[in-house]
Amino acid sequence: MPVEFIGFIGSRNQSETIPPQGAAVDLNHIEASAKIHENAGFDRALIAFHSNSPESILLAQHVASVTRDLGVLIAHRPGFNAPTIAARQLATLDNLSRGRVAVHIITGGSDVELQADGDHTTKARRYARTSEYLDIVRAEWDSRAPFDYTGDFYTVRGASSLVHPYRESGIPVYFGGSSDEAVVVAGKHADVYALWGETYEQVSETVARVRAAAARHGRAPRFSLSLRPILADTEEAAWARADRILETARALQAETGYTRAAHIPNEGSRRLLAAAEKGVRLDKRLWTGIAALTGARGNSTALVGTPDQVAEALLDYYRIGISTFLIRGFDPLEDAYEYGRDLIPRVRALIAAEDGRGRTAAA
Repeated sequence: MPVEFIGFIGSRNQSETIPPQGAAVDLNHIEASAKIHENAGFDRALIAFHSNSPESILLAQHVASVTRDLGVLIAHRPGFNAPTIAARQLATLDNLSRGRVAVHIITGGSDVELQADGDHTTKARRYARTSEYLDIVRAEWDSRAPFDYTGDFYTVRGASSLVHPYRESGIPVYFGGSSDEAVVVAGKHADVYALWGETYEQVSETVARVRAAAARHGRAPRFSLSLRPILADTEEAAWARADRILETARALQAETGYTRAAHIPNEGSRRLLAAAEKGVRLDKRLWTGIAALTGARGNSTALVGTPDQVAEALLDYYRIGISTFLIRGFDPLEDAYEYGRDLIPRVRALIAAEDGRGRTAAA
């Protein structure tokens, strides 16, 4: 199956090892990052969303305007826009960019963070609302005649849109969330289900859960895995680089804000921390140092090794069922360039060879 690589474009240059500086929206950084990702061979770049961040769809619009082929994966939180309006916004940008839009649905696991935007619903209620929201978004994209919708959260009468996705295949819906409520909604709606960088065993278990949930709706989603590759010419040098990253992240926690919360609100972070409790190095080369330090705040586990070694580890995940890899570094610009030069071509070649052997065996 085709493999996809997704990078990450922030609104300014920052990470666990780089404290934020300057304006929250740095045009030079956004444009440089967009062009590095496009030239490096990434298929898409994620534009993140948080209750205090610059608006993801507007950042994505600018990324699309300064690139020709790079797709955008727009993190979007249901429940704050009317679903009909969100559907038209995404479809409009999809047409302006000639089919380069995908949306990453993040319902939100932290009650405290959502309350900053005025949302006081419980997690179970939020996922139920997300399901209705996506029902309406898809209807707005697909319907060529006015439609009605009646749910517990939304009631729509005579909804219609003049703008539809650029491609007949539509706008891909990526979906994140590891709780039981999330998996149920993902089974109904996700074109691509997104996991953080877990162990082979954890990933296999989650893939099976989501496939079972999707099968009830006659669907077969693809799967995405998020990781932070750390590369060097030798394995010893790569692990030394990981150690330096951890030391820097620990020293700069007060400046970067990547501190560990007393309470871990979401299931995805708890799963990463459960893996971290088993050791700092797991499987062949999964590293949990940053996850343990920060409380697994987002994509925080790494694969450590030479480009060939990390490519082989990604191939292992591909064999489990992962066909999309969201990779970003601790130095956002330099690492994206390095991935394009040293890692992405290797993984694509390994997977092409793997698929070729499969076709030969099937014949």
